[in-house]
Amino acid sequence: SNNGEAVQYLRSLCSSGEPFALKVLDLIMDIGIQNACTWNLYGPAETTIGCTLHLVHITADKKSIAIGASLPNYKCTILDEFSQSAAIDQQGELLVGGVGVFDGYLGRNDLTTRALIVINGEIFYRTGDLVRMDSAGLLHYQGRKDYQIKLHGQRVELGEIEQCLLNTLISACVVIKWDDDHLVAYVQSSNVDVEQLRHHCQCHLPPYMIPSIFVVLEKLPLNANGKIDRKLLPAPSSYFSNSLQRNHTNSLQMKKPHDEIQITLHTLWCDMFQQNQISIDTNIFTIGGHSLLLMQLYHRYQTTFHLKRKSLSISDLFQYPTIIHHSQFIHQAMNLEKHFEDWWSPLHLIQAPASFAQERIVLDEQIRFSSKSNNGIYAIPLLFRVSSVKNDVSITRLHHALQFVIMKHSILRTALHIDSNGIIMQHCLNMNINNNNIKPYGFSIINLHDDKDRNIDKTITEIINNSDLFDLEKGCVIHCHILRQYHSDDNLSFRNDDLLVKDDLILFNIHHSAFDGSSLSIFLCDFSLAYETDCSLPLDDNALQYIDYSIYEHQMNMTLSRDFWQSQLRGCNLECQLSLPIDRRRSLTDQRSGFASIAKISFDDEISTTFLDYASTHKMTPFQLGLATFYAFLFKLTYGQSDLCITCLNANRYRSELQNMIGMFVATLPYRIQFDSHWLFDELVKHVQDKCLSILEHSHYPLQYILADSHLNQSNVPFLETVFDFVTISSNMNHLSLNDATLEQVSLEQSFEMAPFDFMLTFIYNPTLNDDAAIEQEMPMTAASIFWHETLYDCNLDQSLQLPFDRYRLSDEH
Repeated sequence: SNNGEAVQYLRSLCSSGEPFALKVLDLIMDIGIQNACTWNLYGPAETTIGCTLHLVHITADKKSIAIGASLPNYKCTILDEFSQSAAIDQQGELLVGGVGVFDGYLGRNDLTTRALIVINGEIFYRTGDLVRMDSAGLLHYQGRKDYQIKLHGQRVELGEIEQCLLNTLISACVVIKWDDDHLVAYVQSSNVDVEQLRHHCQCHLPPYMIPSIFVVLEKLPLNANGKIDRKLLPAPSSYFSNSLQRNHTNSLQMKKPHDEIQITLHTLWCDMFQQNQISIDTNIFTIGGHSLLLMQLYHRYQTTFHLKRKSLSISDLFQYPTIIHHSQFIHQAMNLEKHFEDWWSPLHLIQAPASFAQERIVLDEQIRFSSKSNNGIYAIPLLFRVSSVKNDVSITRLHHALQFVIMKHSILRTALHIDSNGIIMQHCLNMNINNNNIKPYGFSIINLHDDKDRNIDKTITEIINNSDLFDLEKGCVIHCHILRQYHSDDNLSFRNDDLLVKDDLILFNIHHSAFDGSSLSIFLCDFSLAYETDCSLPLDDNALQYIDYSIYEHQMNMTLSRDFWQSQLRGCNLECQLSLPIDRRRSLTDQRSGFASIAKISFDDEISTTFLDYASTHKMTPFQLGLATFYAFLFKLTYGQSDLCITCLNANRYRSELQNMIGMFVATLPYRIQFDSHWLFDELVKHVQDKCLSILEHSHYPLQYILADSHLNQSNVPFLETVFDFVTISSNMNHLSLNDATLEQVSLEQSFEMAPFDFMLTFIYNPTLNDDAAIEQEMPMTAASIFWHETLYDCNLDQSLQLPFDRYRLSDEH
């Protein structure tokens, strides 16, 4: 630029070897040579230097510069990650064929095999470069395939970050992943403000793609070919001696907490992320945070700061995920709390009306299902196998442990009955381990002989379908069966009848009116503690029992929630059935058999990672993305039915007092989406995300009220027959520890599954599995099961459902 006169007669300019930077266009216009023919050439050495060419039109409004189209006698094709031809504007790897393609690497057959591929009889070279083709047929370079990395489970394209930085005043840059946790940007410049670079990235990139560290160099190291040599880049640690302690901060200067709330939040964050220091302006999503952790923080905030009302908004925490912002929201919530005194205290009652959830379960079981033939429709079976025994497992102590857990949690000894006024009442039975009241609480021992697999399956089926398994009117809501296995070659004279051995089983059955998915970890933790101590669990007189929750729930002012749900369902024909492809007519009595058929779909590691990456990039929860995918699936399955109202199951533990309580809290709620057939999938996702966030504040509004407000009969409501559920597997939910003995949870076979709904998708997410663990355990990070009534659908529906769901579970076409 300092020698404009020397190049004023330049007629042709060629760029090759490195991506054509947009700032080069600015330079060309600044020195007045925009009339010169400017060419952008592309081609690796393996294709004899050049294989594509593009004549660049010098204008100031270009967003990217194409590498053009293939030269004569060359062919270019783009394949996506599944080795399928990429669509227009879809990113994929560039493969080059033609006369200039080399024959291979001398003496390196292994490299040659990976680099060359035969397509339709022609040899193509895998360039490793990511490109896209625009609607004009021109190729655009996107970056290197081997520069795609994973950071905190998210896929990051380093070339995209570099391109963003090159749109600033720097002349060159390189971005690398360092120490498994950091993105480091090396920039070449003699005069640059790092904070301006960081701000530029924050304005143009997702939070997880913003470099943690910026290293400014006067000149980036080059190799013999004049290209940047990444191996010669200086170690970031030499520039930042405290970088390991700073861990992911978005500011080069650590911002420390300065008031009591920020100090408390800082302690919570450091404890959760196992760090010594976290800057208070750090975005939680840049340090490995995700929606589940944010929900955990939300509940810890409520407990720590005694936030008694729903004055702290979950959506605010999502939108402003830093300690600074969270402290401001908590301060506002605490000021609001001063005006209210509604902390739920124990009422020490033994009789009260049933909760809305209990009422719903009891009525549904009686109205839609024959209670005698389908006693297991609302049974929650938990099967554990003794996998290792270092110390003896005593049946007597197992029995005691069950008694101690029942004594602590009154819901497990609560009877339900209908009084003379037709109101479903609950009554907590008095229980003492030394009196006869223990007898109604089932504990049975069953001995199995030989042919163990067939006997076990048959026995479990008989147990779950036994009409005497539960008796709600007597408070019998939990039963434990010990399944002991004997073989013909066992020497029974040496076997202690009180001890379990390897492969023996423990089967818990708990009625859904007293238990839900969130209760499982609480139950297992207390059962393990009771077994290890062999004494009563500590009882806190100030701890709420489930019956207290029922009372407070009935006393809540639900006017705002009633208005919300009426507005959500206004104009919706709730009596209209979804146009699902059922094979048989419904029963005139509208009763169900309860027996299920299931299509199980496991997502491989690539799909799971893509799914979670998409959710993280769009700052949404896996539940929200799973629901959006299900909506897209139903839209196709119903041939474009645009007003879709289905049911979602919500944990509904909306107060901190409810987090450590066993009971049935699940809310069954209508989720309505009005489709626009022209929506892209991203647009559907945004609508679903907004819908879910708005419902969170009103999830406590009971289904009974929603139906009554809409003048609907609970026995036949179309939206209740199509259900989406999302299950997050916790690491402490798949095993039971009894001293030094370990019991692994056993997945029950399909024959034990029941279907309380016509059509249900259960989405399963296991956040505890990394890629290696998922492969080793043969367990996917994400999976799905589709349940349907065998009385409405043929069993061959399995394949016909799996194929469209597999196609629409997550596709760039949307």
